[in-house]
Amino acid sequence: MQTASQTSTSVIWAGRVVSALPILALLFSGVMKLMRPPAVVEGFVRCGYPASLLLLIAGLEIGSTLVYLIPRTAFLGAILMTGYLGGATATNIRIGDPAFLVTLTLGVLVWLGLYLRDERLRKLLPLRS
Repeated sequence: MQTASQTSTSVIWAGRVVSALPILALLFSGVMKLMRPPAVVEGFVRCGYPASLLLLIAGLEIGSTLVYLIPRTAFLGAILMTGYLGGATATNIRIGDPAFLVTLTLGVLVWLGLYLRDERLRKLLPLRS
């Protein structure tokens, strides 16, 4: 039988692993926007955004992810990442790109990861009474 601290430690580590997926995806995406390879620029323009916004969007993407990485500001980071991913999801739906499922899933993983690694959020939103 596991003790409460063992369960808590495993839950926190599960949260870290789940959180790593959207963190890595958004950091990779932001860095690619900063590097501006032709395929990224073309895809960005195909989504209806001018290439001149790549730097701003990359900054928002990377910035919100970094805020999420810091434990004291992770809740604010989750809100910012949700806003970013919500916009990405809406853009993908608008252009008929099935990648909206990826951005939607990343948004769910942001909150699931935070839920698992932050006891305060688990107390605020208990899954069972």
